[in-house]
Amino acid sequence: MWKLVSAALVSTSILLNINPTLPAFAGTCASKCGTRPLQFTPGKSLYLEVTNKTPNTVIIQKPGSSDPIALQPGRMMQLYTNAGTEPNMSLLFWSDAGLSLQANVSKHGTGTLRVELRPTWRVHGDRAVYIMDDGRVNVL
Repeated sequence: MWKLVSAALVSTSILLNINPTLPAFAGTCASKCGTRPLQFTPGKSLYLEVTNKTPNTVIIQKPGSSDPIALQPGRMMQLYTNAGTEPNMSLLFWSDAGLSLQANVSKHGTGTLRVELRPTWRVHGDRAVYIMDDGRVNVL
């Protein structure tokens, strides 16, 4: 009988040690909500600075307003966009060698969007930067 009670106590203590109760913490979104989304003033013109940080040629294109442009490794290109007349503006990009790319976007000043294109090991990678009518920037 004592062996059965002893075995029950040992197994209970093992289960309690494996699955300890974690304390709950409360907080506001302001304390842990992450970075704010990248956004520009809707309707204002802006510059796109695209930098190729890959070892291969990258092709970039603004659909409907430019032919594809080859951007050599280590080079930077600046494109002007009139956001007031180009709703939902996007910039497409792809590697000439067919490799996956990652777009790192950042805002510089009130009217410049920097896009750094880097190699990535993700299967599909990024393919476009999309500036919506409300000024938010999405990487697709």
